[in-house]
Amino acid sequence: MTAQTAIVAGGAQNLGEHLSLRLSEEGYNVVVADLQGCKAETVAQKISNSTGNKTLGLETNMTDEDEVKALMVRTKEEFGTVDLLVYNAGVARSTKIDNFNLSDWQMTLDVNLTGYFLCAREASKVMIGQGSGNIVQINSKSGKVGSKHNSGYSASKFGGIGLTQSLALDLAEHNIRVNSILPGNLLESPMFQSLIPSYANKLGIDEDEVEQVYKDKVPMKRGCTYDDVSNAVIFYASEKASYMTGQSINVTGGQVMH
Repeated sequence: MTAQTAIVAGGAQNLGEHLSLRLSEEGYNVVVADLQGCKAETVAQKISNSTGNKTLGLETNMTDEDEVKALMVRTKEEFGTVDLLVYNAGVARSTKIDNFNLSDWQMTLDVNLTGYFLCAREASKVMIGQGSGNIVQINSKSGKVGSKHNSGYSASKFGGIGLTQSLALDLAEHNIRVNSILPGNLLESPMFQSLIPSYANKLGIDEDEVEQVYKDKVPMKRGCTYDDVSNAVIFYASEKASYMTGQSINVTGGQVMH
């Protein structure tokens, strides 16, 4: 059986690196696409050393139309198919609305929403031609519940859910499924850690108290892990989820239930 090919957009570090490695372990040829090209190549080499499966690291700006087109062309040339796109690229700026810079707002929408649109559009062209495919967006619980001091991030993630549903309707007739995964707080991730000072200020507490506050918000009393997210991605990309499309699946330990 020929191995399937997965592109992980934003796949060179943190959750993206974990997803890239996990997909290779599941038997996929993995294209690690990231703005940081050197890191993408490093992760690709790590995958090769770890699993021996085919892989490729490519520097790609997900907000650049020509670079995204080139990513799909190179993947198809190298591996023949684009079976799975995981859109994991994302940025966050935590600032109260009266001090939120337009440039930060625009960058957040560009990366989190427009980049998803471009990658999904170009991947869908290949998938339509081959008669099948899967697209999974890594969204956030902030895509269903507004987030204080995170207006740009939350707006981009709400938009991502609407885009996922619309893509699912566009592509169902081509045997292409589109779903979003909504993780809870990835407390150990560098993105969350970078926001701790602003969260401490927002909550009026010490920085070393922030993580516990966020754990206490979760019925299961822990943060979301990279494995929690990758398990959901693997499931929704598999035939076990063959009747599921247009869904936005919470992986939040019960913190968000709708």
